[in-house]
Amino acid sequence: MKKIFLTGAISVLMLTACDKNNSVAEKSLDQQKVEFQQRQLEIEKQKLAIEKERMAYEAQKKADSIANVEKSKTANQRNTNTVVRETVYRDRPVYVNSGNSNSGNSNSGTTQTTEKKGMSKAAKGAIIGTVGGAAAGAIISKKNPAAGAVIGGVLGGATGYTIGRSGDRKDGRVK
Repeated sequence: MKKIFLTGAISVLMLTACDKNNSVAEKSLDQQKVEFQQRQLEIEKQKLAIEKERMAYEAQKKADSIANVEKSKTANQRNTNTVVRETVYRDRPVYVNSGNSNSGNSNSGTTQTTEKKGMSKAAKGAIIGTVGGAAAGAIISKKNPAAGAVIGGVLGGATGYTIGRSGDRKDGRVK
């Protein structure tokens, strides 16, 4: 009898313990869901705060750039009254006094002259490329030689100009 009573008591304790664990497990799952949702809300709040900070930064950046522009405008207005601007044209020839004039300029021999040296390599390349490309396009395009000549001329001219321009850069004619 003691064994039956003892077995029954143990089984009742086990059943009640199992029921409590299920309710505790259910509560912990619910709590975990709530905690997860709270973390998600916190993350969203942080994202929103970061976005607000970024927008405030952009607004401040715009305001600073506008202020800098205004400062530079006022500084330029002040400086325009005192600064004399000089325009220098690169392609125009500079004429030098040879010393025969009546101006009496003593340092006239030290001024350098810039002269045009004829047709540039870029122009020569464009002309040669256009003619060559047009001829090649007309020969290659058997169905429509006129269209081939136009397309070949455009492509040849562009290629010739590019090659000639690089030659001008090497010679120092163009920087």
